[in-house]
Amino acid sequence: MKRAVVGIIAHVDAGKTTLAEALLYKSGVIRKFGRVDNKDTAMDTHTLEKERGITIFAGESVLNIGDLQINLLDTPGHVDFSAETERVLKVLDYAVLVISGTDGVQAHTVTLWKLLEAYNIPTFVFVTKMDYSRIPRDDIMQDLKNLCGDACVDFSDEAMRDESVAMCDESALEEYLEKNSLSDESVSVLVADRKVCPCFFGSGLKLDGIDEFISSLNRYIVPREYSDKFSAKVFKISHDSNGERLAHLKITGGTLRVKDIIEYDGKTEKINGIRLYSGEKYVAVNEIEAGGICVVSGLSAVKCGDGLGDEPSFGEMYLEPVMDYRIVLPDGYDAQKFLPQMRVLEEEDPQLRVSWDEFLHEIHVSLMGDIQTEILKSVIAERFDVDVEIDSGRVMYKETIANTVEGVGHYEPLRHYAEVHLILEPLPRGSGLVFESKCSFDSLDRNWQNLILIHLKEKTHLGVLTGSPITDMKITLAAGRAHLKHTEGGDFRQSTYRAVRQGLMQAKSVLLEPYYSFRLEVPTEFIGRAISDIRMKHGMFDAPSENKGVSVITGKVPVTSFNGYFGEVAAYTGGKGRLFCQVCGYDECHNPDDVIAEYKYSPESDLQNSPDSVFCAHGAGFNVKWDKVKDYMHIDSCLEQKDTPYESSLNTRNFRIDDKELQAIMEREFGVDKHPYYRYSHHKSAASSDYSDYTLTERKQYVIVDGYNVIFAWEELKKLAADNLESARDRLLDILCNYSAFKKCETVVVFDAYKVQGNTGKKYTYNNINVVFTKERELGDNYIEKLIRDIGKNHNVRVVTSDNLIQLSALRYGVLRVSAKEFEREIKSVDKLIDDLLYKINKPKPQKVGELVEIIRDIK
Repeated sequence: MKRAVVGIIAHVDAGKTTLAEALLYKSGVIRKFGRVDNKDTAMDTHTLEKERGITIFAGESVLNIGDLQINLLDTPGHVDFSAETERVLKVLDYAVLVISGTDGVQAHTVTLWKLLEAYNIPTFVFVTKMDYSRIPRDDIMQDLKNLCGDACVDFSDEAMRDESVAMCDESALEEYLEKNSLSDESVSVLVADRKVCPCFFGSGLKLDGIDEFISSLNRYIVPREYSDKFSAKVFKISHDSNGERLAHLKITGGTLRVKDIIEYDGKTEKINGIRLYSGEKYVAVNEIEAGGICVVSGLSAVKCGDGLGDEPSFGEMYLEPVMDYRIVLPDGYDAQKFLPQMRVLEEEDPQLRVSWDEFLHEIHVSLMGDIQTEILKSVIAERFDVDVEIDSGRVMYKETIANTVEGVGHYEPLRHYAEVHLILEPLPRGSGLVFESKCSFDSLDRNWQNLILIHLKEKTHLGVLTGSPITDMKITLAAGRAHLKHTEGGDFRQSTYRAVRQGLMQAKSVLLEPYYSFRLEVPTEFIGRAISDIRMKHGMFDAPSENKGVSVITGKVPVTSFNGYFGEVAAYTGGKGRLFCQVCGYDECHNPDDVIAEYKYSPESDLQNSPDSVFCAHGAGFNVKWDKVKDYMHIDSCLEQKDTPYESSLNTRNFRIDDKELQAIMEREFGVDKHPYYRYSHHKSAASSDYSDYTLTERKQYVIVDGYNVIFAWEELKKLAADNLESARDRLLDILCNYSAFKKCETVVVFDAYKVQGNTGKKYTYNNINVVFTKERELGDNYIEKLIRDIGKNHNVRVVTSDNLIQLSALRYGVLRVSAKEFEREIKSVDKLIDDLLYKINKPKPQKVGELVEIIRDIK
């Protein structure tokens, strides 16, 4: 018999559970067709699911269709429980993506599709609720093609199916041209390879299209091949009504039998029982073959994501919570004694990330949103009979570093000894933490090195700005020392932890916050408001696109500043705007000073994460502050040793690099710039074979100013703009005229005018500077980017703006960047020089010849 694991996924309220009920009913698994509103569906069995009418916990069932046995997994649809859905995706062979015919493609549907792409899961689409839908079928198909691409094919139209499928693959097209049809085997291969995404229409509630859909599953699902050697994935942990710990497995190789001995993580345990669940009921079996889903008892310590046998453990999850909440217990309850119960829930849902604040004696959890908060309270009350409160959450920040440092940890109280030297290096965003050792086995035994790496991985290391977890860095064991008699395992734990913190105290730390990637669709008349909102919320975005009167903006924005914006979009567009958001990782915090001040974290006062070291003298240990450890350490600095891979010296906290240094680095890494800042004049000596006789001539100087960005960054102009924007513009132009004349540079000022309807743009010369007003729907950012692309390679260009996108473009094309504030300081310096020069010129008369010469030089 063929076996496949199929998951049903959808946006909340799309009709997913009803479709699952229809599949079970039509395949004969259940005799009565249940309804969500009647609270009697086969898959939603938990009390909370029945009360709320939503799927909260992934459910399992088995159904037989011809010679195909399907392990059907029903997943939560609400975004707050998307981590549960993602864990299920890791064991699926195929997926059924359910779309509501009344709502169409929703924001969370986009997220789910991206997950299916990331895990490379072949997907069927079923559009349900077509009996109520007022959206034309062709419009729904167009939305699906926008989501899934041309691979999405309407399989309910038999006449057009083969022709549409043939257009998705070259070999299929050849078969279709030769036979005027496609075999089921050919279509099955295309579906399995994700080249075709079959789409069906119907109604789960009315059972319309269900028979055809079931038949198509049997026709086009291809069972996977598995090895004969046992292996399995653990995708869920739960507890039955008797409190017995259960592990949910997908068997990915061989056969699992009751009483089999399983080895994992140094443990050897026996399988006590194997259960096959269908809803809340199950049957006990003696064995299960590869490709099946089962629940086993007897494994006391396996975790969600573990691999058994030859199966590797799961990788990182794409979706993760970004909000931290505090568990508030009733009066009289000891939080520390309640912590083990929360650890039980964390086993079942690892994304809870239960943490204990030793200093405040508080339990903290990570949650996705308000619905999950309410569900967690209900689960705690049901399981442990404790009514807790959960306070308002706050964003979970992270920290990283911007420079390479060496952290040293020394732990030497009486009869103990260990010293560890770690190199901390920044990595690109999203890299997480990477650990490795480059320490010689001659200086530190392999077992001690392995122990240090274990200690690095076992702990959530905290940064020194806000006490948030660190990320995006590589930590390398560079050196270490042990004592033959006095070193114990715990000594290296202490020295490793202290080395990490000591390195962080030296580094230039960077605060990170979670960001949304967003797609905003608004009627074109609201594009100005949308762009203004995104900029005010510190977002970054690409140039808008327009199609049929709808403008689309994509980009990224801090989670903290975008919360609640869904309602704003609906309000100002009259319900016509759509906003799709997905957490896309962490990037630099837009207001680090405010966040750091709010946290009031003191790294030296955090006794659980001390950066200091302990040394020994006169038979007693004594504490050495982190900034003095270098004077006491027993191993020389690894960064400062020229015969090691770490040849650079220690960086200071005030690390800064200017444009000349940046140019030198780029030349060192990638060779000499093809368009240098200075050019050679063409009069090479005939006798010379090199360019030593060439003379350097300075290239033409350009300054490009983002007008409105500067106006709203300078206090003087900002105040003028509040009363009269035109006055502020005129004042800025007068200032730049003086500056351009004194610096002998070509100045271009660009003002955004994309909001002005019918505007065709305007360019003119104001005294000695060039002024540009962009045309309707042309962003100043785009104009500046085009300008620096055109002139940056041949001239010396500086761009004045604090806009991150323009600064990024400037960096891309190799021109210099100046923030609005820095340019203001430069303007004031030039004004002072002009005033001094005017004072000298307007003196009654020079007293000496030397004074006259000096004035002439100043004028030149």
